[in-house]
Amino acid sequence: MLNKTPNNPILEMALAAYTALAASYTDSWGLTCLLVDASGALLAGQATGEHTAFRLHAVEEALRWGEPSLLLTPDGIILWAVPVMYNGDIIGGLVVERAESDAPELSPAVTRRAMADLLTLAENANLTNAALLELRRRAARLESERAEAIHDLKGQNYQSIRDVYLIEEPALISAIKRGDRATAREILNRVLVGIYFLGQGRPMLLKSFLLELVVTMSRCAVEAGADPTELLGANYSSFTELAYIEGEEDLCSWLVKMLERMMDAITANNNYPSSILIAAALKYMQEHLSEELTRDEVATIACLSPSHFSRVFKQTIGRPFTELLAVMRVDKARELLVLSEKSLIQICFDCGFKDQSYFTKVFQKITGQTPGEYRRSQRNVLR
Repeated sequence: MLNKTPNNPILEMALAAYTALAASYTDSWGLTCLLVDASGALLAGQATGEHTAFRLHAVEEALRWGEPSLLLTPDGIILWAVPVMYNGDIIGGLVVERAESDAPELSPAVTRRAMADLLTLAENANLTNAALLELRRRAARLESERAEAIHDLKGQNYQSIRDVYLIEEPALISAIKRGDRATAREILNRVLVGIYFLGQGRPMLLKSFLLELVVTMSRCAVEAGADPTELLGANYSSFTELAYIEGEEDLCSWLVKMLERMMDAITANNNYPSSILIAAALKYMQEHLSEELTRDEVATIACLSPSHFSRVFKQTIGRPFTELLAVMRVDKARELLVLSEKSLIQICFDCGFKDQSYFTKVFQKITGQTPGEYRRSQRNVLR
């Protein structure tokens, strides 16, 4: 339902994409998706009431945090939104509204999936700036981690930057040597927060400790198998770069980049057979099939950089990561279809698919049957 004609030519083009997106969203979730302009005013769709200001606020919050935002209006309407964007500017939004009294039909977990699916559809239709939203999500996560680190820091008896460094150094060295990126990043974040918290207003002192930290990390990386010549060349150029960095955020980014280089250098010369690393990745994938799995996340489990992981994975398994993940999820779905009485939509979510239509498409591509057809055919065989 078109409520008024957009006066923005870019928004007019977005309207065409919106029509197909809204139909797909309704098929998957039974919910109506609205299209609003940059002021929150309704352009297309059937709204539950006059919520212009709330729609605008939801769209702006979604851009701020990089993911769909959820809010409740005074008249009991639950509302979530995704920004419609042109480059870095908001030109409108995709909004879903439903009465709070109807909310029990959707559990919190299902609501989160419905929100995530709205964002996925918007990104696939190029209605939003996926890269910018990802940056906002990363910034939000970083800010949350730093807030937690500051909270933890206040409970410690650190008297100086040296105390922070000496207390955290052993655990950081251990994490680097065993190739545990996640733990190393976590410790490094605490060290950074402590250094900044205690060294405010003394940029040269901060840089001197960062240099000392990098030297220590480099020594650990070499002991863990990294090529010292490669690290020396990377560190030389990075130390030159450090001299011109002033801002706290840039310094943090520089140190994290140094850590990633070192971890990559360790992995490049890792003496473990690639089959062992990939086996760890496969085990993790199998245990987390119902969750949203990304290549980068699984690469971290295998202690490999994302690009190197992709190459090693295909060489070892014989197919790309995304293809095998789909096959593993379909295999699990086959098992549930035959051995359980779960509904198709529940099996869809239990196997890590975001919506039933996509689940059906992937399942049919791999097996030649829809999930319903497969369940009926297998049960006929078992009779």
